[in-house]
Amino acid sequence: MNGYVANKDDLLKRLSRAEGQVRGIARMIEDDKYCIDVLTQVSAATKALETVALSLLGDHLEHCVAEAAAVGGPVAAAKIAEANAAIARLVRS
Repeated sequence: MNGYVANKDDLLKRLSRAEGQVRGIARMIEDDKYCIDVLTQVSAATKALETVALSLLGDHLEHCVAEAAAVGGPVAAAKIAEANAAIARLVRS
């Protein structure tokens, strides 16, 4: 079972809103809206996706990594390395 299962509905709602924001940004560009207004909406959509990513990361740490840490050994080391790589990707983006 995935760690985010308890938050699945909330994540799906947030992603649906972000999807709507991205479609709105496309319409703004089609309608030749002012650059700064488009950038403002891009920033809002980016923030929405970052919120989803952080929620997923938190759930992963609390569920998958904590479970692996309880088992210990190479399983724990692999999950911790995986989490570190995910954090690095988020920080770089």
